[in-house]
Amino acid sequence: MSTFAKRERLLLADLLETTGPDAPTLCEGWRTRDLAAHLVVRERRPDVAGGALIKQLAPRRDKVLEEYAAKPYDELIRLIRTGPPRFSPFQLKQIDEAANTVEFYVHTEDVRRAQPDWTPRELDTVFQDTLWSRLERVARLLGRGVPTGVVLRRPDGQTVVARRGTPVVTVTGEPSELLLFAFGRQDTARVELDGDKDAIAALRETKQLGF
Repeated sequence: MSTFAKRERLLLADLLETTGPDAPTLCEGWRTRDLAAHLVVRERRPDVAGGALIKQLAPRRDKVLEEYAAKPYDELIRLIRTGPPRFSPFQLKQIDEAANTVEFYVHTEDVRRAQPDWTPRELDTVFQDTLWSRLERVARLLGRGVPTGVVLRRPDGQTVVARRGTPVVTVTGEPSELLLFAFGRQDTARVELDGDKDAIAALRETKQLGF
């Protein structure tokens, strides 16, 4: 079985360490310290996870995030590298791969692409296929709030419908870039958009993707 989640975890930890705690990210309002705190809280404080979805629980989650962000930065990096605590479900390889492969890939790019001199990573075919498989499963969920029909297409012609409707915008790119686009990183994703001009403009401006 592949271990993409572990690979991306270590790449992200190294990148966060190299950039330092105050580097920009693509996550609005977050520096690298905030992103590191989010990753640690996500794995180690399941009791506040509901704050990401339920408005009434958000203040408690935000408080916990602030507490973790105040910890020494090198401690946060160590916790990311070592992974979840012993009895966490994330310790199971299948769950780790399913839950963390995309999480760590996207956040790695959040740090990389916020830097002025970033260049696209060279990703192997197996990893691209893995990201495509994940995207196929969540495309409808990610595209539910967009204002137009959306079709995501790989260069080889494989497609997945993110939202049915007209007019239709076809977004073409490698799975890794389509995934970033679908998770709201429209400004940095290396994709091509085809379709009605006004629909393309509306799609680029929407922040519904990735919610």
